[in-house]
Amino acid sequence: MVTLKDIARECKVSFSTVSKALKGSPEISFETTEFIQKKAREMGYHPNIAARSLRTNRTYDIGVIFEDKTGSGFQHQYFATIISGIQKVAFSRGYEMTFVSGDSTKNYNYYAHALARNYDGLAILSADFTSSGIKQLVQSEIPTVSLDYFYDIKHSAVMSDYSAGMHELMEYVISCGHRKIAIIHGEKTWVTDQRLETFKKVCKAHGIKIPKEYYAEGLYHDPVTSSAGTEVFLSLPEPPTCIFYPDDYAALGGIRELNSHGLTPGKDISIVGYDGIALTSMMIPPLTTYEQNGETIGRTMAEALLAKIENPAEFEPKKEMVTGRLIKGGTVVKL
Repeated sequence: MVTLKDIARECKVSFSTVSKALKGSPEISFETTEFIQKKAREMGYHPNIAARSLRTNRTYDIGVIFEDKTGSGFQHQYFATIISGIQKVAFSRGYEMTFVSGDSTKNYNYYAHALARNYDGLAILSADFTSSGIKQLVQSEIPTVSLDYFYDIKHSAVMSDYSAGMHELMEYVISCGHRKIAIIHGEKTWVTDQRLETFKKVCKAHGIKIPKEYYAEGLYHDPVTSSAGTEVFLSLPEPPTCIFYPDDYAALGGIRELNSHGLTPGKDISIVGYDGIALTSMMIPPLTTYEQNGETIGRTMAEALLAKIENPAEFEPKKEMVTGRLIKGGTVVKL
């Protein structure tokens, strides 16, 4: 069995330096930490979780809550990259990661589940943040961090900057000459509110009036509802020249509907997605979208959660915003 002393000897550093580096201590430089952790992996080092748990009164296991409403699951690249970011930080600090999937419609008791499994903390990726099961967990003594929902209590949240993303997309579409812009938005959430508010603000700033017929509600990550919304828009006396979709995956349903009407995105009509998943970047033409930085979001969530777990006395809850980037693609026609 490889020990910390073996790693220290191989890296030519002290035992304490190895110990701190493997824990991700800020006392050790990033370069040294990366070097020691890489060498430990190469040597096949595995921490003795049982012994460490007895010593620290922690299980070194964090839960990740993911309620899947549309069946896309972890196959959706946006969530997959966030999970990857969480995993990399957790594993580098000696933590395991366990997925938790409950049903908010049945008021799942996440707090009781977390106590039974003895998680050190939980990251809430996808859930009904207003459900009593989630609120009870967040208000408990168990450390939590949430994605795109801030409770303004003893809790941290990491948010993708949806206002900035929607603003960049709108300005680009309008710069291409579009004024008949329709939007299929997701279900009512903080994310949806941010996007719609920015959508309306940018339109107002440019003197663009959007009729109520140009708004349709769908579901995030659901091609079916986006297909239905697209069909409604195309049936209007004055169809829009550009359609915004809730996300890239949902946009696939809209593209299918457009194709069934003999319309080609980027040629006969303009469309815009959101997320920047690899699948739509391989379309011909590639989808115009806004890429969210999932890897950074995941890493930021993990760091916030571990800060609460490991230094509760010094922990201060924060709402951290992560920006992405505009991908112009080729599905917006210049009028």
